[in-house]
Amino acid sequence: MDWEQLELNPRIIAAVKRASLKSVKDILSLSGPDLQRLTHLSKTDVQHLHTVVAVAYRKTPPITALQLYRGEHPSLEQGRLLSLSCPVLDALLRGGLPLCGITELAGESAAGKTQFGLQLCLSVQYPQDYGGLGSGAVYICTEDSFPIKRLRQLTSQLSRLRPEVPQAVSRGISFTDNIYIEHTADLGALQTCISQRLPILLSRGLVRLIVIDSVAALFRAEFQAGEAAERARHLLALSSTLHRLSHSYCTPVLCINQVTDVIDGSNPGRCDYGLVDSKVLPALGMAWANQVMVRLMLRRLEGQIRKGDQDSAPRRLEVVFAPHLPQASCLCGVWLEGVRGIAEEDPSIQFQTSI
Repeated sequence: MDWEQLELNPRIIAAVKRASLKSVKDILSLSGPDLQRLTHLSKTDVQHLHTVVAVAYRKTPPITALQLYRGEHPSLEQGRLLSLSCPVLDALLRGGLPLCGITELAGESAAGKTQFGLQLCLSVQYPQDYGGLGSGAVYICTEDSFPIKRLRQLTSQLSRLRPEVPQAVSRGISFTDNIYIEHTADLGALQTCISQRLPILLSRGLVRLIVIDSVAALFRAEFQAGEAAERARHLLALSSTLHRLSHSYCTPVLCINQVTDVIDGSNPGRCDYGLVDSKVLPALGMAWANQVMVRLMLRRLEGQIRKGDQDSAPRRLEVVFAPHLPQASCLCGVWLEGVRGIAEEDPSIQFQTSI
């Protein structure tokens, strides 16, 4: 680093060079006493050095609570959420997915988790006035091939799912062209994707949504039961990268997760996250749960529901935990046009068997 570019006394610069400190990281990774010992500078000089280097390294100025309260930083998009393209589902989540942080959607096979991921990939492309972010999405597949046939079907039915959006707006968006698909066969490929390729798309404004389907598949395949510590280390590395991307680019991250069976009495000290009546729990344990900001569970229920000439197995979408949401749930179904929540007073829905 060219230390002469910083507003530092030449005496401090000379001491830094004598100590062979060559980068901002070298300075910020050292404590005050350690820096004093290496540079032989006074405590006041070291504090000034830390301050100047931190200011130079910081990409954006700090934001005060008063500025947030006054709404003086619209770039943070306070209060903005990504719509799920359904009023009932949006009401459950009080508007949709948060723009910063990891949202997890867990559930058994065939519950409809991938349907939610695809629907969000379309929703994110709408302008902000219609609950979107005006950008594309990255869909990372770790186990199955990408369901391109279903995506095209959803795209052809957008006028039914979003009748409130003018057709001119929908026709002006090339939905399938703005979804970037990645298949990762192992953890190395996944980490390379999110740490090297994703930042390029995000920095260019080409995407504003990251979907991983599923986060548990690779970890279950690569780690055995006795390798919990190593698995946790890789989980933390993955979540750290995702959090950094999400907060740096104000981009929601949806991680689809598998579930594990609950064997009664097998682990008396386990955490059930409030799902006391559930026979399954989200996979990957506490190490992963602590990295998730919003956890949702999707269950496929018995019975059948009819809407018009379409039938669907009923599902229940449940908020397990979130910093801004109460524990609540709603019924939903998967139709030709996508996932829709079911309002209790909806006269178009017929329950053919009890739920």
